[in-house]
Amino acid sequence: MKRKDFIKTSLLSLIGFLFIREDAYSKTEEETVFFKPNPSLWKDDEINIAWIGHSTVLINFFGVKILTDPVLYERVGLYFLGITWGPSRFTYPALTVDEIPKPDIILLSHAHMDHMDYQTLLDITEKYPNQIDCLTAFNTLDVIADLKWKSLQEVDWNEEIFLREIKFKAYEVQHFGWRYPWERDRSKGFFEDGRSYNAYLISYKGKNILFGGDTAMTDKFKEVDEKIDIAIMPIGAYRPWRKNHCNPEEALIMATEHLKANYFIPIHTKTFKQGTEPITEPLSWLKESSKNYPIMIAINDIGQTFTLK
Repeated sequence: MKRKDFIKTSLLSLIGFLFIREDAYSKTEEETVFFKPNPSLWKDDEINIAWIGHSTVLINFFGVKILTDPVLYERVGLYFLGITWGPSRFTYPALTVDEIPKPDIILLSHAHMDHMDYQTLLDITEKYPNQIDCLTAFNTLDVIADLKWKSLQEVDWNEEIFLREIKFKAYEVQHFGWRYPWERDRSKGFFEDGRSYNAYLISYKGKNILFGGDTAMTDKFKEVDEKIDIAIMPIGAYRPWRKNHCNPEEALIMATEHLKANYFIPIHTKTFKQGTEPITEPLSWLKESSKNYPIMIAINDIGQTFTLK
């Protein structure tokens, strides 16, 4: 792609992301959550995973609470003067900031505003100052370095970090990393100083969870050398963004053929209107296509909880 075409595409992407608002869909279509997790019932000898919305999942991994890409407010986008400017939610989060139990670890896949939401992270760290460990992708720490973390570490591709005896290993995906289009990122070839983007293998007590972050169809998951119990995979915003997002069929292929996963949990859909596909299409497509793959869909909608003992 020529430089001028890349800049044009990047700016259009940012403009579209920031200014898709209520007119992108009728507010009468906005959904409340019909399922509500109850973390107080979770036990320390089991795995519980609740889909909170978008790419936010709350994981109880044998007593350790892990929260991924937390985005819990009405809008995502530019946070300026106490206001977030950007698209509003289609579906409300299954748990609010006040309802989420204290996370032990927050896991961030990359610096995009719908994955690294400054307002949500600010409020969680203000509520639990210096009590939460955070892992994020290479060269993204600066976005949230001013918040009150217990620890804040970057994890690069193929690097392993242990927290609370849990192993986190970062893997490359097919995506891009800039938070603003003028920034360097690895998808532009800036591998030494560009913003990065991760999937994570989360391993503990012989169980393996793969958090796919955000990705297009790729063979990169073939590098994961562990048998995956649960694959948490993005399935939305594929039209027209095929170079950066996979569709449900592709997510199933990666989960079954590349990861050999037993269970599938969808994310990155039915929350923000980011693609031109109907907002309910990805989950319907996933349900229909999953019949053709040797995997069980563990969660069908926002707010549901999956338990593995």
